[in-house]
Amino acid sequence: MSLLSTAQLILNASQHYTIYASFIILFSGVFGHIANIFVFTRHTIFRGNPSAFYLIAESILDLLELTIVDTANIAIHGFGNDLTQTSLLWCKLRAFLTQSLTVISLNIVCFAAIDQYLSTSYHPYLRQKSTIKGAKIFTTIATIFWILHNTLALFLLEIQSKYGCNIYNQKFRHYVTYFYYLILIGILPITISTFFSILAYRNVRRIVQRQMPIRRRKLDQQLTAMILVRVGFLVVMILPYLVQRIYTLSTLTNTDSMISHVILQLFTAITISLFDLNYAGSFYLFLITSTRFRRQVKCVFINKCWRVYCRKEIRQNQVATLVQCTTSEFDLQQIQ
Repeated sequence: MSLLSTAQLILNASQHYTIYASFIILFSGVFGHIANIFVFTRHTIFRGNPSAFYLIAESILDLLELTIVDTANIAIHGFGNDLTQTSLLWCKLRAFLTQSLTVISLNIVCFAAIDQYLSTSYHPYLRQKSTIKGAKIFTTIATIFWILHNTLALFLLEIQSKYGCNIYNQKFRHYVTYFYYLILIGILPITISTFFSILAYRNVRRIVQRQMPIRRRKLDQQLTAMILVRVGFLVVMILPYLVQRIYTLSTLTNTDSMISHVILQLFTAITISLFDLNYAGSFYLFLITSTRFRRQVKCVFINKCWRVYCRKEIRQNQVATLVQCTTSEFDLQQIQ
């Protein structure tokens, strides 16, 4: 088999992998994040909880990012329609949106880990720092800051014949390679979220010694475990993508052989799918690792569907018995 046919075979495999992975990640991620938002907003036990607010905000941002990234991947590899190579506006706008949503979402994961550490702290003055008002303020500040920061992409991205829509300014390329990807998306969120989630886990192991309502204790233990698992999943999924992006950007102007180029494309497709999976899998991760969350999902969805059904019955028969899963009933099940 010639090098040309081998390169074409690898390229075809990369394209098909991207199409199938994008479809699966997009639809599973959209459903998962809608379910996350539904559960965290509908279940009364999460209302007013800062960590739950961060999880809702993360789901909204991840939903937007998946919609932009994976629909574009499907259009490019499935239909051969890459607007970033023909429209300078979309070239700049897509990079601006994806970079902003990515870093804001990572910030919110860090905020959730920090907040869970504060809310489970043994010291009362630290627990007082965990408030829903503070969560809204920090989320707003992070959103405004990173939107302003990523406006650089609107000015410094270009379309050229060889590499298409990319960064060609040498200084800005070095900044993106060694600061944006390595520090802002890599070292900082991984270090901060891991450090504070481990501290929060240590706190909840000693939480039994504190006198507090059982309902609040169970909720703190649940959210801490969920955030710890979420952070671990983030670290595992992001690291391969960071390595790929740093290597690709640092060797952008080098002349590679055709076979090396298509192998890099296949590796890029795999690492991008893992990176996107980080933004799509939180709901399923919570379902797998938390028995209590599975019961909460069941409670919320059954309760909602039952209410809709009862309203229809009331309109039709004028008489119906409304049965609902209350928070107190649910909590008693958890304690037993």
